[in-house]
Amino acid sequence: MNLPADSNAGPLAGVRILDLSGYIAGPYGCTLLADQGADVIKIEPPEGDNLRKYPSTLAAEGRAFLGVNRGKLGVALDLKNPRGREVLLRLVRDADVLVHNFRPSVPARLGIAYESLREVNPRLVYCSLTGYGESGPMQHRAGYDQVLQAMTGICAMQGPPGQPEIVYGSVVDYYAAALLAGGVSSALFQRERTGQGQSVHISLLRSALAMQSARLVWSEGEGRDVYRDMRSGGITGLHPTRSGSLYISANTPHFWQALCELIGLPQLAADERFDSVRKRAQRAQEIVPLIREALQQRTALEWEELFGERVPCAAVRQVEDMFDHPQVAAEGMVQRFSHPLVGSYRGLARAVTFDAGEAGPARAAPTFGQHSDEVLEQCGYGPEEIAQLRAAGALG
Repeated sequence: MNLPADSNAGPLAGVRILDLSGYIAGPYGCTLLADQGADVIKIEPPEGDNLRKYPSTLAAEGRAFLGVNRGKLGVALDLKNPRGREVLLRLVRDADVLVHNFRPSVPARLGIAYESLREVNPRLVYCSLTGYGESGPMQHRAGYDQVLQAMTGICAMQGPPGQPEIVYGSVVDYYAAALLAGGVSSALFQRERTGQGQSVHISLLRSALAMQSARLVWSEGEGRDVYRDMRSGGITGLHPTRSGSLYISANTPHFWQALCELIGLPQLAADERFDSVRKRAQRAQEIVPLIREALQQRTALEWEELFGERVPCAAVRQVEDMFDHPQVAAEGMVQRFSHPLVGSYRGLARAVTFDAGEAGPARAAPTFGQHSDEVLEQCGYGPEEIAQLRAAGALG
């Protein structure tokens, strides 16, 4: 199967990935690989990726699906249909990577476990993304981002004691996606040395704990109620201004001095009671009210402009403000896409860029089964065979 003419350039150009995953973590991990030039074929079941059906103010397609699945070709295939499985096996012969997020017992039932597929293609990198891992008492449970947040302490860390809060934005999923892209890339690198593929395992549980590596340290003799040292305390955080909220991070001595100078409180910087992050955290009740009173002189945007490079900060914005932010524009992060159903829209172009070689234009997420015929034709199927597969319910 030849690569499409509009395939991206990049370090993974020529690498073919079969993406059988749904929701966010697996699909976005494959999108990150597409950003690096891989040719990604998204294979959906007859009912489609469930993310297509998520609530959206877009009438024609789920907004989340568009954002998570850019840069892919779309094929609809029923793996429960024997003929659909035959098609997948033919695709596997020439593939470099297969990614799925089935629970551990499902691949064997579908006849697509790693042990089976490596007989078809010994060079295949087979990546499984699960909720809790491949073993243990919870291995067969379905895992979801916010379920793992609640389980692993992320929710408990957000709100006040006894008032846990969800971190919205699917942070566990997106971090798992990054782990997936890194793990697959490493496996491909090793394959270049050994000639052999391998199985790669990613889980949301590992992702949720990896995100907390700086907190996940328990010294011998420490009690369960030990404070785990992650919040800087003191003035670091969100503060109200005359209009809008401002996040300030001024932990180093020169940032702290600059902050005090620019808000008109130089005496705080000269006071030895506040001359370290730890001291400022211990005396937060004394200094935070003074700083917040001073911040009422200007709006959040005005403070952001005044602080400039001298004090790390950001006015709180909506995500819509990012589409036209000058820094985002300077980095070329947002691109205009053309979609058969949605029409023209703007979205993130790619998450990774490289100096060596220019990447082509990013491709919009596929419609359901948009490239089924094209991909099968490139794989050697004739029009009559494709029609028979569709009539048998194996192909969408």
